[in-house]
Amino acid sequence: MSDEILRSRLTPEEYRVTQERGTEAPFTGRYWNEKRPGTYACVVCGAPLFSSETKYDSGSGWPSFYAPLAEDRVEREVDRSLDMVREEIRCRRCGAHLGHVFPDGPEPTGLRYCVNSAALRLVPEGGK
Repeated sequence: MSDEILRSRLTPEEYRVTQERGTEAPFTGRYWNEKRPGTYACVVCGAPLFSSETKYDSGSGWPSFYAPLAEDRVEREVDRSLDMVREEIRCRRCGAHLGHVFPDGPEPTGLRYCVNSAALRLVPEGGK
């Protein structure tokens, strides 16, 4: 999608996070404390990325999941910004920045996919 189309479809915060690799402040996003069952899709392209079944309260202030719906839904890349080395996660379909993955999550994976609410759209179970 062109930059013009993206800016018209996304809120300024969604654009900043997904296109400029931004991060929302902790405990401020619409999904950090969301409990409804459903599927979390990419806000840019609608690709299904995470299930509420793998969502857990990490205490970080961002939606956290221990696994994506399938490994091929997200791609990982080393992120050396902010004088840190982290692993960035992006939507494999459109390349939107989602957040980062860390090796401090619960079993069964031991991973914490720490995702910005602004990068997601919850599709509630039953479509409501």
